[in-house]
Amino acid sequence: MSSSIALSVEDLTFSYGGKNALSRVNFKIQPGECTILLGPNGAGKSTLFSLITRLYDTRDGRIELCGLDIKRQTRLALAKLGVVFQQATLDMDLTVMQNLRYHTSLHGMGRKLAEQRIQIELERLAMYDRRFEKIRQLNGGHRRRVEIARALLHKPSLLLLDEPTVGLDVPSRLAIVDYVHHLVAEEGLGVLWASHLIDEIYPGDHLIVLHQGQVKANGTVDDVLKITGAPTIKDAFYLLTQGDQA
Repeated sequence: MSSSIALSVEDLTFSYGGKNALSRVNFKIQPGECTILLGPNGAGKSTLFSLITRLYDTRDGRIELCGLDIKRQTRLALAKLGVVFQQATLDMDLTVMQNLRYHTSLHGMGRKLAEQRIQIELERLAMYDRRFEKIRQLNGGHRRRVEIARALLHKPSLLLLDEPTVGLDVPSRLAIVDYVHHLVAEEGLGVLWASHLIDEIYPGDHLIVLHQGQVKANGTVDDVLKITGAPTIKDAFYLLTQGDQA
């Protein structure tokens, strides 16, 4: 397996109580590629993320991060991963700096390097001036920016985003979408972004449509439109996840 691939998922299957949540899921993400994972509620998106982050384990299938098997080389593999979960995971009673310093300590960074990385990431997200504010003083969009900064402090090769813009106002949501696409284009970051919002998809993105635990489409925006014969991604998504087309 070439380490030039940011994420490789092969024949991944997972069941809850005998019912398949994922069934033989296969896809790859290259460095510098933003992959949007589209799926209705219950499609298996959260299960997939839980398996990639090792919150869940399965005997069926294989996941590699930068060529590292997450089962056999767990610590090394997960060091390549940055994650922003749908549910907020910041400590509300700590400041922005305290939250980020805790993360750098978990990754074994020295104080000087940690301070440099924190400043860089917060400045890129226009949050450095608010570094001494407690998280509970920030609005939802600013909290998300802090979580994205935290996920990037250790310079991961792959960023997982689990519907990070849910509940945000439109300007905050679009600013985050634009920033992540900038990282992909300028820094070669691989991204897997779970979403159900069609307007978060850029023309150059890769798409995976997941429905009832199965991959229904996997390709560029143009590929998915051609496969379905649909005029828009919204129409294509409907065809792939509704009725007889599912």
